[in-house]
Amino acid sequence: MHITMIGAGYVGLVSGACFADFGHNVCCVDTDAAKVAALRDGKIPIFEPGLDEIVARNANAGRLSFTTKIAEGLAHAEVVFIAVGTPSRRGDGHADISYVLAAAREIANAATKPLVVVTKSTVPVGTGDEIEKVIAETKPKVKISVVSNPEFLREGAAIEDFKRPDRIVIGAEDEDARKVMAAVYRPLNLNQAPLLFTGRRTAELTKYAANAFLATKITFINEMADLAEKVGANVQEIARGIGLDNRIGAKFLHAGPGYGGSCFPKDTLALIKTAKDFGAPSRIVETVADVNDKRKAAMAERIIAAAGGSLKEKTVAVLGLTFKPNTDDMRDAPSLEIVPALQKAGAKIQAHDPEGMEAAAKLLPDVAFCSGPYEAAKDASVLVLITEWDVYRALDLDRLKASLLSPSVVDLRNVYVPAEMAAKGFRYVSIGRPPV
Repeated sequence: MHITMIGAGYVGLVSGACFADFGHNVCCVDTDAAKVAALRDGKIPIFEPGLDEIVARNANAGRLSFTTKIAEGLAHAEVVFIAVGTPSRRGDGHADISYVLAAAREIANAATKPLVVVTKSTVPVGTGDEIEKVIAETKPKVKISVVSNPEFLREGAAIEDFKRPDRIVIGAEDEDARKVMAAVYRPLNLNQAPLLFTGRRTAELTKYAANAFLATKITFINEMADLAEKVGANVQEIARGIGLDNRIGAKFLHAGPGYGGSCFPKDTLALIKTAKDFGAPSRIVETVADVNDKRKAAMAERIIAAAGGSLKEKTVAVLGLTFKPNTDDMRDAPSLEIVPALQKAGAKIQAHDPEGMEAAAKLLPDVAFCSGPYEAAKDASVLVLITEWDVYRALDLDRLKASLLSPSVVDLRNVYVPAEMAAKGFRYVSIGRPPV
């Protein structure tokens, strides 16, 4: 099939490349001329493991192309995906769908034959109806069906998620559109990926409900971690104890500094706003968002306490800046709250991240970015592990201790074993585990 992807950002590029890898012909359209030129040269604007290989393979095979011209992108299209940004709107936190509606209008203007227009962007309930209205007003004589097909991609594991999904949710209001979408995803039949057809509004809400539920699991285990510290329990064992229950599941039960990234913070706020607009306030999700915001500030206080109660004229080594490993994404990363709080307390920050330092440099002023973890640790009074990149999981503890001015480590991801750190002479603070 001929597929057009409007937007060559994270979702659009990953989805377009994977569709091409299945044998579809895909054209990605983006208004950013510099990005399109870079992609044509084989330069990937984001870090996602394996994506560069898939893009190169399919571009070389002629199945994946890039353009800034929507008419060129739609020349052979049977299905058009909208994968543009929906950032939180200033003031009320609702998702800004202006880019989505603008894309829909451009698609309608360029359309000359029947199409299926698919919303891949995360959008509030009812956005499909608005897209349908815009298209009908712009091009009333061409049959264009509007479908919702939310993405469920984890940054750092997006290719695996796309090719071996837990489920594919498709919200369509007519049978012809359902048949087209079934053909789009037919290559996944061998993997027996569940294809769930729903109404369009149901699909839109499913995306928000899924992310809000996962955010709730993270926030719940973080609160249990705080309680575990008070009573002398171990939150990792608690997580395993409840996670072995099939009704609960083990994923998203890792205590830490709070969730971040491009989805959970934005989507929980958008769901809260939607719920209020429709007169069905979601008190649980409201609490989740509030608790998560406060947790990041609490992590800074924990670090200050580990440094003896004051960071004035002290150096703090920070390992990991992105919101999670295997991505260069800094959106709503806990480090964006923690680092400024430490600086406000008087600390000098020396930081390292395998992929995120270029992006972090634009967001975190007055930070000394280092070439590696031991360079970041040099003469620091305390070391803080914020993001659990693989490169930090087996550090040479003797070398680390020799680099630090004071052998204090605050591990916000529970990467290390407290007894082993104590045996090496570290003052070690972790999350939800009793001190040794």
